[in-house]
Amino acid sequence: MEIIISNNAGKPIYEQITSQMKAMIMSGELQAGDPIPSMRALAKSIHVSVITVQKAYEELQRDGFIETGVGRGSFVSARNKEFYQEEQQRMAEEHLQAAAEIGRVSNIPLAKLTELLEMFYQEDE
Repeated sequence: MEIIISNNAGKPIYEQITSQMKAMIMSGELQAGDPIPSMRALAKSIHVSVITVQKAYEELQRDGFIETGVGRGSFVSARNKEFYQEEQQRMAEEHLQAAAEIGRVSNIPLAKLTELLEMFYQEDE
């Protein structure tokens, strides 16, 4: 498992760790039941504080991506994909709500907003 930390990313290191691990889980690179490195091992490999990794792991566990057992270590949770998709959908809804409000205030037709959304959605296909 390779985590890349950037000091210029503009986001905290623990968030960089969590977002990269979530992406690995969602892409299938990490499967349900796969072990993840101990906090100390990961901290040492990416040259950050154990406390930073601990914060990332706590967030991953809270969000349902990993399960941690005393003396067993941490593993990828089996229930993470649905939760992650739900979380991402909620974020998309917030952005779409903001876009709809801008469209209403600025008199941008719904058809134009729909066209823009379709264009952005298919941009990388």
